[in-house]
Amino acid sequence: MPRDGGSYLKSLKDGREIILMGKRVGDVTTDPAFRNSIATFASMYDYQCRPENVERMTFVSPTSGERVNRCWQLPTDYHEMVERREAIVEWAEIHYGFMGRSPDHVSSTLTGMYQGLNVFEEYDKDRAAAFRDYFHYVRDNDLFLTYVIINPPEDRGRQLGERETNNVRVVDEDAEGITVQGCKMLGTSSVMADEILVSSLQPLQPGDEDYALTFCVPMNHKGLKVLSRKSYEGAAYSVFDNPLASRFDENDAVIHFDQSKIPWDRVFVYRDIDMARNQFHGAPGHIQQNYQAQMRLEVKMRFLVGLAHKITEAIGTAQMPPVRDILGHLAAQAGSVKAFVRAMEAEGEQRGEYFVPNRHLVYTAQVLTQAMYPQVINTLRELSGGNLIMLPSSIEDFADETIQDWSLQAQLSPTMSSEEKVKFFKLAWDAVGSEFASRHTQYEMFYAGAQFTTRGNSYRTYDWEGSKAMVERILDSYDLTEEVNRRKAAAEAAE
Repeated sequence: MPRDGGSYLKSLKDGREIILMGKRVGDVTTDPAFRNSIATFASMYDYQCRPENVERMTFVSPTSGERVNRCWQLPTDYHEMVERREAIVEWAEIHYGFMGRSPDHVSSTLTGMYQGLNVFEEYDKDRAAAFRDYFHYVRDNDLFLTYVIINPPEDRGRQLGERETNNVRVVDEDAEGITVQGCKMLGTSSVMADEILVSSLQPLQPGDEDYALTFCVPMNHKGLKVLSRKSYEGAAYSVFDNPLASRFDENDAVIHFDQSKIPWDRVFVYRDIDMARNQFHGAPGHIQQNYQAQMRLEVKMRFLVGLAHKITEAIGTAQMPPVRDILGHLAAQAGSVKAFVRAMEAEGEQRGEYFVPNRHLVYTAQVLTQAMYPQVINTLRELSGGNLIMLPSSIEDFADETIQDWSLQAQLSPTMSSEEKVKFFKLAWDAVGSEFASRHTQYEMFYAGAQFTTRGNSYRTYDWEGSKAMVERILDSYDLTEEVNRRKAAAEAAE
């Protein structure tokens, strides 16, 4: 039987050190700041265990013989890649695409790194063996991983070795392992995960060797502290008032290591700036994690476009030609994300025994969707007008019949009751205008890095030579001297 929600919930009762609002959190599965979001993740594991879903959502691990989620699958051909994507998309529909750091995200990173295991072997046989064994362990146990691969912002104008920093670094080593100290971000879903991958996606320079590390540890590892941001779930008054924030707040956190000892069998890159990059870009780790992100975004875009159309129906503008024009553009934007994902697969390539998505199309999608998402949110704002903010203060307004009557008098709709209109626009506000929504706009704009980073990846992976060859071919098809001589000959013949 695959991992179920009960097993997942039990795994979180491990004494992990979570700090929120100046206090240590006890049981994260029952704390009002996290319990509903954790319950959503638990429902994803329960979903894969339903008899009617097991075949689609899971596959048999080649090392354990037990079924695990398809996010751990290593496709060997196009068919298997599509099979895996269909399962990931189905999982994302449970949270409507709002949980970017769901269990299938970092597992996709690890599958990509594993598909480039030769890169690790060329670097260091011992580190390669450690990573291989770890991958088998987390896959066979269907664990939920998150990661921290970004340094806290400091003086970005100077390299790490030249500035005061509190970034995670090695401070000691011995026969048993290494000792690390410092902070990393963004620990999205770290409160809810089983283990965490600590690495550096940002470019490192000579002199930064102490920061060139990759390791994985359980969330209750000694010396590991999770410093949570404000919980949007905890601030949600009710599911009715905040239907998204109350259930799908995956949370973000700073991860702090205080003299933490990491055993060698959990260390995969050690003091090597080239390998710190190659584990993601030499191996298809970076490609796989962002391919998964576009699958999730495909689901989220479908939700937002559906929300947009229902907004226009609720306020009676759906049939207006200018509004239909806007809706048509939104539909095209949603369709483009789906098309990108399918193109990544159709243009995929064989890497040894594995089939991987087209890397340039992954980066193309990133560049365009980073700019697209805030445009989509702004469009929903324009379609909604004042309806997003003309809402009763909370569900408590419905507890008093007189206040309820006053409130509903201002909530008329041609297609739904006043109560339904309030319920719907509470949802729309949580997707578009709430603190939860603002975080999502920021997330979609920057989870893959700043735009100059994603554009750089696009530049780096594009077939420039192929494009320039077309230009050269047409240039070679005609000649200035020949043209001049032909015109002279024609003129002389005319005389």
